[in-house]
Amino acid sequence: MKKIAIFAKVHDPRCLGVAEELTEWLADRGVTALVEDHLSKRLSTPGHALSADSEEVVRDTDLAVVLGGDGTLIAAARVLGDRQIPILAVNLGSLGFLTEITLDELYQSMERCLNGDFEVTRRMMLIASIQRDGAELERHRVLNDVVINKGALARIVDLETVVDGRYLTTFKADGLIVSTPTGSTGYSLSANGPIIHPALDCVSITPICPHTLTNRPLVIPAGSKISIELTTADEAVYLTLDGQVGVKLAYGDVVQIWEAEQRTLLVQSRTKDYFSVLRTKLKWGER
Repeated sequence: MKKIAIFAKVHDPRCLGVAEELTEWLADRGVTALVEDHLSKRLSTPGHALSADSEEVVRDTDLAVVLGGDGTLIAAARVLGDRQIPILAVNLGSLGFLTEITLDELYQSMERCLNGDFEVTRRMMLIASIQRDGAELERHRVLNDVVINKGALARIVDLETVVDGRYLTTFKADGLIVSTPTGSTGYSLSANGPIIHPALDCVSITPICPHTLTNRPLVIPAGSKISIELTTADEAVYLTLDGQVGVKLAYGDVVQIWEAEQRTLLVQSRTKDYFSVLRTKLKWGER
C-alpha cells in the first residue's frame, strides 16, 4: 500500500491528535497519507499529509482509516462511493457497533494492513431515489438506513408501501425505517426493529409508532425493490439518509429503495467479533 486516506472527526481534538501521529507514522514507512482539505487545515503538522479534495482522496487511496465513531465511518463510506476500498475504523469514543478497533490496536492493525495480512467484512448498502412527478430529484447511497419521519408538529402520516410491484400496506405511523443489517442496531433497534447479523443480505422495514399495533417490523430479501409514496398532504415530512442527509418530501413523492451493487469493506478486529460487540454495547448478561 502506497497511499492511505485518513478521515477524522474534525471537531474532536483527540481525533486530530491521532491523525497527526498517524501521518508521521506512515511517512516514516514511505506511505503517503491523503486527507481532505478541511481536515488538513486543522492539523498542526500538515506537511506529513497530502491534502486533496474528496474525489482525489477516493481515486488514489489503497486503504481508508477512519478516526472517530460510527457517524464518522458512515460519512466516510458515503465519500468513498463506488470504490471498493477497505476501511480500518478506529473508535475514539464510546464503543461503536461499526468502529470495532480500539486506539490500542491501531498501529498493530496498520502493520498488518501494510503487509496485506487482514480480513474484511462486506457490508450491504442501499440506494434511495426520490421521485417527484415521475422524475428523479436526488439519489443517495446509504450504509445504515433510510428514514421517513414526520415533522415536530405533524400528525400521523400515510405511507403507501409497495414491494416488488406488490402492494404491502399503507403505514399510518410517525414514520418508517428501511434498514440494512448494519443499520439494524441503530434507529431501527430503538423502534423495536430486529437485530440482524451483518453477514445476511436482507432489508428490514420498521414502522415508527404505528397507529395499528399489529403493524410489526418486516424482513424481506435484499434483492427486493421498495416504493414508498407519501399520501398525506399538508404535513411536514422528511427523508433522512444515514441520519446525516435530510430532504423535505412533498405530497405524492415516491421514495424508491433497492440494494446497491457496492459494499462497504470493513477491516475486522483480531480481538472482537460481532457478538462480543453486541454483548458489550447492549450490556447483555449484566444484572
